[in-house]
Amino acid sequence: MSPGYLALMAFFAMSGYQISDSWERDPSWWRFSARRLLRILPPLLVVVLCTVFVIGPLCTMLTVPGYFSHPQTWDYLVGTSSLFFLQHALPGVFAGNPYPWSVNGSLWTLPMEFVGYVVVLLVGVLVAAGSSRLILFVLLAGLVLLDSHSRATFGYHGDAGSLFEIPVGSLVAFLVPFVLGMVMHTFRRNIPLRPWLACTLLGVWLAAHWTPLDRYLLAVMASYGAIVLAHHWPRRWEVDGRLVYGSYGMYIWAFPVQQLIILAGVDNQWWLMAMAVPAAYLCGVVSWCLVEEPTQRLRRHLKGRSVFDQPTVRFTPVAAPRAERRSFRPTAG
Repeated sequence: MSPGYLALMAFFAMSGYQISDSWERDPSWWRFSARRLLRILPPLLVVVLCTVFVIGPLCTMLTVPGYFSHPQTWDYLVGTSSLFFLQHALPGVFAGNPYPWSVNGSLWTLPMEFVGYVVVLLVGVLVAAGSSRLILFVLLAGLVLLDSHSRATFGYHGDAGSLFEIPVGSLVAFLVPFVLGMVMHTFRRNIPLRPWLACTLLGVWLAAHWTPLDRYLLAVMASYGAIVLAHHWPRRWEVDGRLVYGSYGMYIWAFPVQQLIILAGVDNQWWLMAMAVPAAYLCGVVSWCLVEEPTQRLRRHLKGRSVFDQPTVRFTPVAAPRAERRSFRPTAG
């Protein structure tokens, strides 16, 4: 089990929790959809355009006319901008790097995240129409059953094929913690968030790591642990939310930033990390200031009812400790 796989499990659980909270505060299908599109698409379109029209011509091993006349260039532009038809390579770009198969390997999780948004919307509409909230457990059981057959991992997408360009095995594997996050939000008044219980789950998972229960305990442990950590984050370690507004931009820019640094001749992993982290963070901040914040302001035109219940956790990776029923104000979402 790689740290990256564990981090993605935790991320999808947090996302399921937070997006469920967003729906609960304003259960309007069209406003919910508009908010999600405004969150995901504008920064994605900017990074795709910059990759195709700036990074590509500068870094390709082809001539510039050859690069722009190659069909793969336009397949990448159209497919990746559409989210569900992601393309990974541009002709001759980063071809000499250790990982030449993708110019932006971070984007592969975005379609799966968007499918999670659709799941929240569908479940929300069904519950609003009279279905029991217990439908979440039926959905979770179905996903676990599918996951037991595909058994996708961080480096293996399983043998279930693809939906458009989305590997179905990985989609199911990450929807399991996403729906667990939905369950923890929906039944948050019945599920205690205790650090000692999170530590116990960690111990149980470590003890069962080499058994068939490993992948299921991992999903439960990562999901519960991430949400408990967010609720009990020490106040003295709390970071000003303005410092992490660019987390999405940092995520989608980090991979091409690393590819560019490697192309410049940096092959030591520690130097790469020391240079890539601040550079990607700066890209995230610029993305927030020039793209995300302006488009997020468009949400004020989505007229709806007022917020009646504050969310229970922030959108940012950190959160202050809470009293038994204290709630938090979102920084985004």
